[in-house]
Amino acid sequence: MAAFVVKGAGVAGLAAAHELVKRGFSVEVIEKAGAAGLGASHFAGGMLAPYCEREAAEEIVLTLGLGAAGWWEEAVPGEVRRRGTLVVAQPRDLPDLARFAARTTGHVLIDRKGVADLEPALAGRFEKALFFEQEAHLDPRRALAGLADRLRERGVVFHFGGHEPQDRRFAGVLDCTGPAAIPRLSGLRGVRGEMLYLETADVTLSRPVRMLHPRHPIYIVPRDDHRFMVGATMIEAEDDGPIAARSLMEFLNAAYTLHPAFGEARVIETGTGIRPAFANNIPQVIETEEGLAIAGMHRHGFLLAPAMAVRAADILLVRHSRLKG
Repeated sequence: MAAFVVKGAGVAGLAAAHELVKRGFSVEVIEKAGAAGLGASHFAGGMLAPYCEREAAEEIVLTLGLGAAGWWEEAVPGEVRRRGTLVVAQPRDLPDLARFAARTTGHVLIDRKGVADLEPALAGRFEKALFFEQEAHLDPRRALAGLADRLRERGVVFHFGGHEPQDRRFAGVLDCTGPAAIPRLSGLRGVRGEMLYLETADVTLSRPVRMLHPRHPIYIVPRDDHRFMVGATMIEAEDDGPIAARSLMEFLNAAYTLHPAFGEARVIETGTGIRPAFANNIPQVIETEEGLAIAGMHRHGFLLAPAMAVRAADILLVRHSRLKG
């Protein structure tokens, strides 16, 4: 059985390992951190929202992302929530809602009653909204932990702390090291994303809610145990230090605007992550001296990692078949 090394145990690396194992390869994963999923993936929203993302991205993000929810359902059964996405705006920002609708598909326009039916906690707060029924979400931390466990069950060996196996010969290397690849891969840059977690039992949401704003659009994604992930900024910088005070204030003000009860919520965590991106913000599978790399995931990690993993694994399968032949 041919063996491959996957460098990086974030969303791209674990998705790639999953696809390689499906094709019958032996896989070992090298990760510099002490566990899987502790890089930028740890701070992701986990929204499988190809239609919404099309508003600010190219068509390929939609087409590649349409199969993401099904892929994750197969990879980690029980983790995907198919409840759609709700996009709302304050009365003064309704022109932004109209622009969002014009730039996207897969939605229906709903009124005040429709909002209340979908999210009772938001009853009476928004006159109009867009509902993207076909979208889904998951908890990135749970999903990656579950995927790592399934990979171990299927024989994948993990090397944490960056320790590379010295006594094995591998058929190839797949680089999924995310921001660590920025100095090595031409054209990559770092984009800083910030987030926080709020905890309150006074708000209940069933699905991600995106609230539009000319300067500070946010999304709020429900988690278990009365927790909510709030994001997200996109700052052209490679500094992964603590969250900026301005960002924290914007997140909290926007969350309060969505529902005043968030004003009494506990801030239980803040975080930042550097997301590598190419100039067009579209990920690529590219050639390297060692083999291949999945790079430039930008803000689309959980949405596009499945498609990139399938592409990379297919290339490696064809190459290996040719060598055997």
